[in-house]
Amino acid sequence: MKNIPLYEVRAIKNIKDMLNSSAEIYKDNTAYLSKKHPGEPYSSITFGKFKEDVDFFGTALINAGLKGKTIAIIGENRYEWSITYMATLCGTGVIVPLDKELPIKEIATLIIRSNADAVVFSPSVKDNINAIKDLVPSVKRFICMAKSAESDGYEHFYDYMAKGKELVGKGDRSFIDAEIDNDEMSVLLFTSGTTDKAKGVMLSHKNLAVNLMSMSSMLYISPNDIFLSILPIHHTYECTCGFLCPMYRGSAVAYSDGLRHIPKNMVESRASIVLGVPLIFEMFHKRIWAGIESNGMGSKVRFAIKLNNALKMIGIDLSKKLFKQIHDNFGGNLNIFISGAAGIDPLVGIGFRDIGIKLLQGYGLTECSPIAALNRDCDFKFDAAGLPLPGCEIKIDNASNDGNGEIIIKGENVMLGYFENPEANATTIIDGWFYSGDLGFIDKDGFVHITGRIKNVIITKNGKNIYPEEIEELLTRSVYIKECVIKGKQDENDDDVVVTAIIVPDMDRFALDLPEGNITPEIVYNTLQDEIKKVNKSLTTYKYVKDFVIQETEFEKTTSKKIKRSYDKV
Repeated sequence: MKNIPLYEVRAIKNIKDMLNSSAEIYKDNTAYLSKKHPGEPYSSITFGKFKEDVDFFGTALINAGLKGKTIAIIGENRYEWSITYMATLCGTGVIVPLDKELPIKEIATLIIRSNADAVVFSPSVKDNINAIKDLVPSVKRFICMAKSAESDGYEHFYDYMAKGKELVGKGDRSFIDAEIDNDEMSVLLFTSGTTDKAKGVMLSHKNLAVNLMSMSSMLYISPNDIFLSILPIHHTYECTCGFLCPMYRGSAVAYSDGLRHIPKNMVESRASIVLGVPLIFEMFHKRIWAGIESNGMGSKVRFAIKLNNALKMIGIDLSKKLFKQIHDNFGGNLNIFISGAAGIDPLVGIGFRDIGIKLLQGYGLTECSPIAALNRDCDFKFDAAGLPLPGCEIKIDNASNDGNGEIIIKGENVMLGYFENPEANATTIIDGWFYSGDLGFIDKDGFVHITGRIKNVIITKNGKNIYPEEIEELLTRSVYIKECVIKGKQDENDDDVVVTAIIVPDMDRFALDLPEGNITPEIVYNTLQDEIKKVNKSLTTYKYVKDFVIQETEFEKTTSKKIKRSYDKV
């Protein structure tokens, strides 16, 4: 272990303290680079302006009777989303970020489960809000992140801003002076799953503040850095690391126009840090080398890499000069890629380092606010998830002979618990230790390595979680499916996983519905395929079952009649 000193960071008590101190220290610095419309130039919004806007909106929310209430937020990454999150968190009530890509019924169910009193939404999801507004009786206020003309009968975000400005101008300090309880639930995050399976993770100000201080002590983030925000901001990885962290460190955040526009936005914003998932960085890496090879430059670039790596050993780094065109294509200011949500091929990290771009990965879960381990910019391993954060203990429980076991985590970054779910809390947090369900080991240098999952979750290359039980439950509702097991199969073409079902058909039902002699393998296959198509219609796209195999015999079961899931027949 190198024992390299941690970076110095300022102490913060809670997220409101962080916002106030950052607005004071970095008042005139750019906090956000935003666009009124995609394709337009970025315009700068300072920390001082952001703090003022948060105060206005928070004051208006309290004036509207939402003090101590729960507010759900749905929309794409945008300035108004950031204002709403901070205005709720820093003095109004509990914020519930929701995935705008969820099916309409699932959004409605999560709003009901969270007991939300208000929903703040972007115009892009207005059709969904129209469809669910009568299904969520607890919601008294729907606020559209738009000007009046775009809101179509809903309350207007900027009307709230104007009202808040008026109230603050008259001396209303109900929001500005609001006290924060560092230990109570302030953020409710639903994990991926069915509407009745998704767990609500309860986080406090302390959880988030501790995580911000710890991660920033391991990775140097400066006021000169510019983050390009490309991942969905409702996800705790992007929210804590790509939204709250730059606010804490005085860095700027540029909102991307969308995945197709990432390279263009990197150039426009001159981003220095990009958070992403393996799929994005692997795509970048492949495209770089495809361009190099198509231009007949493969041999020259490989020689330049060998030369530069040799020079690095004596303290000379010519990356920016030797690979100038590549750096210019990324805006000329890129320094760090941070990969999370799933493991990344170590060769991709090595490949970026070879051309002068650091690629670091970390390990975390929503339940840990989210970061538990992180590779440092000055101490890293390409095949490791990282070192435990300061103040965060990581151990391996019930380790096998090779050191592999369940990763368990303890620290002030660990959640308060699951919302209204005492059964899950009792089995997940034991004696202060959070049992992650992930398999891994810790090497002699203290680095955490992830080797598998105890839980059955399937993780796609872009970091999406797929819970097999969710899909199995839906499939087995079919009268033609007796049993099924969902597995993730590696796709030979793009290296992603294909959700695959192993199905035991109910032949008694087929016999009941079809005349004797008409039950052919083709009919069984086509019927099951139709049943899968029906289920897929109720699922988010990335959860679609895209392949299946038929098994004639029932699955082996435990004594409690649970299917043993150790099947590789896919």
